[in-house]
Amino acid sequence: MSLLTHRRKAAAAAVALGTFAITCAGVTPSSAAGQVLWTPSTSTGPSSFKAVQCATGNFGVVKDSVKGSVWRAFQAAGEERCETLSPDLKEGDTFYLGWSSKVDVKDTNSRYVFQLKCSPSTDTANHPIEIDIVNGRVRLQEWDTAHVAHSLWTAQTANNTWHSYALKIRLGRTDGTIDFWFDGVKQTFTTGSGTFKGTTWDGDRNYLKWGSYHPSTGDATNTFTSPVMATTLEAATAGS
Repeated sequence: MSLLTHRRKAAAAAVALGTFAITCAGVTPSSAAGQVLWTPSTSTGPSSFKAVQCATGNFGVVKDSVKGSVWRAFQAAGEERCETLSPDLKEGDTFYLGWSSKVDVKDTNSRYVFQLKCSPSTDTANHPIEIDIVNGRVRLQEWDTAHVAHSLWTAQTANNTWHSYALKIRLGRTDGTIDFWFDGVKQTFTTGSGTFKGTTWDGDRNYLKWGSYHPSTGDATNTFTSPVMATTLEAATAGS
């Protein structure tokens, strides 16, 4: 091999190595950690959601001393709900959700604070996944296609106490899966497993809801950070 040929090969190798280094350096931490698929903006306001099912003036953005700009859903006594709706989902998809919430319930009746909801409501699971709070207890439930509830997990809570929630969901009518993290810790379900297989999709339209649902005699407030749907747990929980 001539000296000139050797030098040309060495130069080419150096260029290739430099290109590789530039390519690797160009991967941002956010892209390496995963992709955010959807999240509402407190700067934009309630129009970030597809719909808000709430009495006028009872849902909006407030400042919290711990979390900064957050959403506040106020369900007055006697009202059926104060909930947001977004985004629509696609059967077969897998995604992570992350958010934090504090709830203030003024009576001893249950409130749904999160729902994976399906339509129509009749002859379906209605809400294949929901998180509800009552009497100092928070619970995660799955509802099957016969609209029978399966309690997967419970923990103690108290009014006006921040908790973080994260879910990994694969959408399926009978073969869907759920994984759950509470306050940053992966939870084991009542089945003894960390992953539940069952109904996470039903009907012909499925979507997500945050807020407060179930009519009752007392007021209820759900204050929550902007939920994040993402391709990884890290990306979904980065802001909660």
